[in-house]
Parts: sequence; C-alpha cells; structure tokens
Amino acid sequence: MSGAVIAREGASAMAPSRRWSPARVAGAVVIGAWAALFWFLLLSGRDAFYLSTRTEWVVPVAAVILTCAALGRLVSARTERPEPIRRRELWIMTAMVAPVLLVSALPPATLGTFSADKRSGFAGAGVATSAGDIGSGELTLVDVASGQTSPEGEVALARRAGETVDFVGIVTRYADTPADEFLLTRYVVTCCVADATVAQVRVVNVTPGLFDDNDWVEVVGTIYPLGRQVIVNASSVETTERPDRPYLSP
Repeated sequence: MSGAVIAREGASAMAPSRRWSPARVAGAVVIGAWAALFWFLLLSGRDAFYLSTRTEWVVPVAAVILTCAALGRLVSARTERPEPIRRRELWIMTAMVAPVLLVSALPPATLGTFSADKRSGFAGAGVATSAGDIGSGELTLVDVASGQTSPEGEVALARRAGETVDFVGIVTRYADTPADEFLLTRYVVTCCVADATVAQVRVVNVTPGLFDDNDWVEVVGTIYPLGRQVIVNASSVETTERPDRPYLSP
C-alpha cells in the first residue's frame, strides 16, 4: 500500500506544470478587443455609420463569434510549453488592435460634401429598381437615383412630375452653384461605406445664406425630373437632426 502511494506521489511530482502562455494570452486579447468593438457598435448604434441595413446582421454575429473565440483562446492559454511573444508578432498584434482604438475613440462621422464629387452616381452601384416601383408609392431618393439608371426608369420618374416629395439629406454646394439653390445629397450604401454612391436632387427656390454645406435639412416641394437632372422646387426647407441611419439602402 505504502509503495503505491509513494509511486503516485512520484508521478505527480514529475508531471510538468502548466503556465500561462504570453503568445496565447495576447492572441485572446486581440480577438477580445475586436469582439468588444462589435459589441460597442451594436449597443451604441454606430453600426449604421459603416453598414447598410442589408449587412447590419454582420455586427451581432461577429460579436458573438469573436467573443466565443476569445474565451476559447483564453481557456487554452495555460500550457506546458509557454510561447513567448516575438517582436514580429507584437507588431502584427498592435496593427490589428489599432483600428479598434481608432473607431472607439473617434467621434462618429458620416460621409459629407467633401466626398460627394468623388463618389460615383447610383448607376455604378449595380442595383436596379423596377420602373413599376419608381412609378408608384412614396417617391424616395433611392427611387430618384434608380430612375436615372435606365430609360424605363427615366420614363417612370418623368410621369411623377408635379408630385410633392419630402426628402432628407445634406446640403452640398459647388463653386458654380447659384445662391438660391443647392444639391440635396444622400449616400446610398449597398454593403458598407466603401461602396457608397450618391443620390442627389437639385433644390431651387431656397433663401440664400440660410444653410451651410453638410447641414442636414428636410426639403418639401414639387419634383420635376428633366432627363438625368431632377429638380425640386422647394416649398419649405428646414434644418433637421441627422437620421439614426444616415445612409440609404437600395
């Protein structure tokens, strides 16, 4: 009996101890940082500044998956052979965490006037809206932008001339824009802000000097599609709060 006890004690003494592996712990921290970012975007509503309504499901899914991955990595971080963090790995991990810190620290901002002339029109988005949808129901900026992508859409849009519309967007002016006009701009996002395209209408009958570039305004007026150009004769233009979802989805 005593011999068996001694044998077990000897085997226990010879078993290698398990210690925290710096490399695995650091990996868990990196994954956890990205998980925390997705939870932050989800709970704060900031996902609307980066994704369209079509792809917003990515945020909760990524938050859950990355949280599980970080926990799994941490559970396996105690090992018999701890792995040190090499300099190259440290630089890579730092680069991976940097975007998390930037997105979390910087105030939320949307695309504005500066990038309006650097984005393609909605025709380049590769998304089509049927002429039937454009010709019936409430007329939106997405309908207006889609109507300019095909002859059928232009015809459907032209038939709605004289109707009253209610659009929300940002004020955009260029050097040659008359004082009593501006371009009402709204970005259309199919997947994320990287593929953002521009929907614009020319707003006339505006009191000069009341609005600055990038002001969010609500325009109510009569629409007059003229080929590729769409004019809204404003009956009222009022400043408004930035929408919870600043980008439109086709």
